[in-house]
Amino acid sequence: MKAIRSLTTKTPSTIALGFALLLVAGCGALPDKPARTMLYDFGPGATAPAAAPAAATLPTLSLAEFDSNARLDGTQILYRLGYADANELRPYGQSRWSLPPAQLLRQRLRDTLSERRMVLGPEEAATISRSRGETPDTLRISLDEFSHYFDSASASVGLVRLRATLVRSAPGGDRVLGQRTFTVRRPAPSTDAPGGVKSLISASDAVVAEVVQWVDQLQQQAPQQQQQQQQPRR
Repeated sequence: MKAIRSLTTKTPSTIALGFALLLVAGCGALPDKPARTMLYDFGPGATAPAAAPAAATLPTLSLAEFDSNARLDGTQILYRLGYADANELRPYGQSRWSLPPAQLLRQRLRDTLSERRMVLGPEEAATISRSRGETPDTLRISLDEFSHYFDSASASVGLVRLRATLVRSAPGGDRVLGQRTFTVRRPAPSTDAPGGVKSLISASDAVVAEVVQWVDQLQQQAPQQQQQQQQPRR
């Protein structure tokens, strides 16, 4: 009230200046615009010119679409507070993956497998099977965990866990060549969404390398085991 009585005793120009100052002060109290959502992926891949492709040394492989639990079907970047409640998955509010983690990880795995063999999708493999009568081995992946995991308030890792199954089709039915669970942890450089992204990409690259090595070994061992089974017993 004192401010209003004071204004009424001033000249019109002084009153206008006073209201302008009040308006500016009020505008300064308005909330800022919402922060822009940050989108992340696994990066551009190889940026150097591609070298001449090496001759494929391993059998053709069919890579099935990944299975994952419902919480990993979205694009949220998830974290767990292991020191508080490890059972609760929490999303970062202003950071997301460009695609669901299973799709990003599948593309990374396919790119790596393709360096030494031909890798087909399910539809491509079915087409070749019908036309040639040959069915390539199928790699099936179930993504079970993909989160920024906090061991404490100041220490965290990117945690990736998946289950891989390599299946060989035969006239008598499918045969499982091998099944294995892979779990990889990689330290995060910071305890925020960007740090979680970097650690999850590092963990993804590590688990992809382990899966590729495992598949290579199984496919190299399978013909030898088949020959041993076919040898007549004495």
